[in-house]
Amino acid sequence: MDRIKKISVFGLGKLGLCIAACFADKNYKVTGVDIDKDKIDAINRGESPVQETALAQLIKKCKNNLTATNDYRKAVKNSDITFVVVATPSEADGAFSNKQLEEVLKQIAISLKDKRAYHLVAITSTVMPGTTEHVAKFILEDLSGKICGKDFGLAYNPEFIALGTVIHDFLNPDFVLIGETNKKDGDILRDLYKKIYENTPKIARMSTINAEIAKISLNCYITTKITFANSLAAICEQMPGANAEVITKVIGLDSRIGSKYFKPGLGYGGPCFPRDNVAFAAFARKVGQRAKLAEMVDEVNRDQALRIVVRIKELTKDIKKPRNKIKIGILGLSYKPNTPIIEDSQAVDITEYLVNEGYRIRVYDPMAMDYARGIFGDEVEYTKNVNDCLKGTDIGVIATSWDEFKDLSFEGINKNFIILDCGKVLKENQRINIKYLGTGY
Repeated sequence: MDRIKKISVFGLGKLGLCIAACFADKNYKVTGVDIDKDKIDAINRGESPVQETALAQLIKKCKNNLTATNDYRKAVKNSDITFVVVATPSEADGAFSNKQLEEVLKQIAISLKDKRAYHLVAITSTVMPGTTEHVAKFILEDLSGKICGKDFGLAYNPEFIALGTVIHDFLNPDFVLIGETNKKDGDILRDLYKKIYENTPKIARMSTINAEIAKISLNCYITTKITFANSLAAICEQMPGANAEVITKVIGLDSRIGSKYFKPGLGYGGPCFPRDNVAFAAFARKVGQRAKLAEMVDEVNRDQALRIVVRIKELTKDIKKPRNKIKIGILGLSYKPNTPIIEDSQAVDITEYLVNEGYRIRVYDPMAMDYARGIFGDEVEYTKNVNDCLKGTDIGVIATSWDEFKDLSFEGINKNFIILDCGKVLKENQRINIKYLGTGY
């Protein structure tokens, strides 16, 4: 296979659709495959069915190069490489489920049966170590009647992206991880990526098992950094004059540690970090080991929302009102800015705790309000903007670091208004004339 010209992407969720659009924007003919008819129709109209930064504009721009279908065979037949980006939800023990992955691989295998040209299958979904070699390879060979490495290729090629910045992250990666079953497949992916990336990342090539372990290990290590910073913050909050942010900044200057993801704030959340950490522990148990650090990181992270709630309750002791008369405004509900996702959001956890404690809660988030209504119902007051959320409240909590929270006017606030800035997002000149508190001091 001298040159990739046509690409298919199976699974058009937040990652899969962004990947498909990025390839299409780089002038590749891309076929996206999904079972959701409404999603397929929207894409074929040049519209984005997924909310992600810059995705709608990109799909509109590359409309002539991107089509969507539910026809597996057509997609495989009309492409040189297939990226599999389906969901692998967590099972009861924390391990990733292969159910959707296996169903898609079966369809790809059947489609490969009548294809003469060499076709590369690249698994991008996060999977448990051993999946590519012992599950994917078996299914593809068994149902296609062909030989991996001779008649078709197979690789594990995960992405390291964050919701809200998926397109930027995909086109500007820190590094590329390629788990290859043979050198030819690794060469194909390397050459493809060199033509589309907007930076010049290092390319790490290794066996599929090493790549699979590297994927979940990396996220597990990042969560450890986050949790250490928050543990330090909890200690510093009990020491007058101590400031965890100052301390983590200086520690991060050490090249052995670094400053990325090393800042006191709320615990990690979202659809990736929490489950990758638990999956790492599940993988360790499967091979007769115990990942005690990963288990403890998950446990400590779950405590962080309650730590913030305890601090808020301490602040309310000086407010001369019954608890059901104390008003608290929560700014931000998504697990991070620039996304509506509230899955495993500690901002949501904090809000639920406060509701259960009997406080009157107002909430505002630029993108997550519809999702919030599905959780809180009529237990909180939904507001249209920042000012409405904070007006007349006793305490404001900046729970998610949206840019629009950096510059607040505080019009109509109570005389003794307190704001707790969990991500230290508020500008310095906006902290004057109010009682301002951050995490870690």
